Amino acid sequence: MVTTPAGSAESKLPQTAPSSFDAHHPPERELLDDCVHCGFCLPTCPTYQLWGEEMDSPRGRIYLMDLAEKGEIALDGPFTEHIDACLGCMACVTACPSGVQYDKLLESVRPQIERNVERDRGDKLFRDAIFTLFPYKRRLRVAALPGALYQKLRAVPAIRKLAEKLPGRLAAMESLLPPVSVREAFATLPVFTPAVGPRRGRVALLSGCVQDVFFHRVNEATVRVLAAEGYEVLVPRDQQCCGALELHAGREAPALERAKREIGVFETLAVDAVVTNVAGCGSSMKEYAHLLSDDPAWADRAAAFSARVRDVHEVLADAVADEQGPRAERHPVQGRVAYHDACHLGHAQKVRAQPRAVLRSIPGLELVDLPEAELCCGSAGIYNMVAPEAAGELGARKAANVRSVNPDIIVTANPGCLLQIGKHLGADIPLLHPVQLLDASIRGVPVPRT
Repeated sequence: MVTTPAGSAESKLPQTAPSSFDAHHPPERELLDDCVHCGFCLPTCPTYQLWGEEMDSPRGRIYLMDLAEKGEIALDGPFTEHIDACLGCMACVTACPSGVQYDKLLESVRPQIERNVERDRGDKLFRDAIFTLFPYKRRLRVAALPGALYQKLRAVPAIRKLAEKLPGRLAAMESLLPPVSVREAFATLPVFTPAVGPRRGRVALLSGCVQDVFFHRVNEATVRVLAAEGYEVLVPRDQQCCGALELHAGREAPALERAKREIGVFETLAVDAVVTNVAGCGSSMKEYAHLLSDDPAWADRAAAFSARVRDVHEVLADAVADEQGPRAERHPVQGRVAYHDACHLGHAQKVRAQPRAVLRSIPGLELVDLPEAELCCGSAGIYNMVAPEAAGELGARKAANVRSVNPDIIVTANPGCLLQIGKHLGADIPLLHPVQLLDASIRGVPVPRT
């Protein structure tokens, strides 16, 4: 056995503490070192804008990650609190001049917390309840039955008073209930929809879980619009949740299992693209290649799948940009339309110009952007349920920015954003997915209210 004499040079070297992260995908040292703490991210960070707290900014959270990687702080306590407070909106990634990949850092750190930090009983039960319901289409359909009844009873003063007494998180969930239609909740899309006129291509649509049950009318509009622009549309029956909700919350293992299942469903289809109309789903599906890159059995399959994933606006923007123009005639829609960039579409997928190009193809429509467009509305996956106070402040701020441009209609491409903005805006302005507006224009029918 070799020993180091006391007082020797070797004995005086600083001893490095073991990392507080476990060995499974900890944040990479190179990514942590990319941040030069310049502060360009601060004006775009929702939580920094709310509280002005350094540790609730992207550079502050990276500093905490750096300390934890060096073993200087533990993962429980303040570390978890500040990471939990992050919405994961990725506005900082857009703003950063140094190309810091905060998305990859957060993606690696949240699973570390879920594996290594014991949450208090109430928090754990609440989160478990969310993930026992939302990724499962059949369970959501069952829940739609009492949900529809409750929405009718909510007009009763006694029921309304009881709802007003619900504690914070339960009150947040109650206030975010989407308009429930039992007919729509149990409706299904056709497996195959032919193209109208000459075929431009063939696509498969991710129908989603929450999207298909509570926003089925958006899926129906998506199929009609794609078909009108010359696309055959496949909607495989055996698809399930894509795992986005779990992935963004750090529940890595079930999210990856869902990713593998969806790849297995879609990879055998002879289609040009796998299309999604939900910002959060699309951003996750485009990341399957990265998420499964170290799995020899799935890496190549995931890469091939992700390469085919496209947001519906990317597909429709190609049709608009065709040298012969879009195939489907647009009827005028007179009105001032405000477009809200869903974070996982604008920041995560970098899809910003395409939705605007699609909307501008509608005659008579005046398209306006919102002030503070880069700031999240507060939805952020499950954030508006687990952090209702912060989400409420951001929702009110977003609603005020919407009102400031005096729109006749507001459109955004994510169900969570529709619910969050609607909660704070009220029912006086129609809230739609962009494809619903385009669908109404193509069919020459009145613009729907929801």
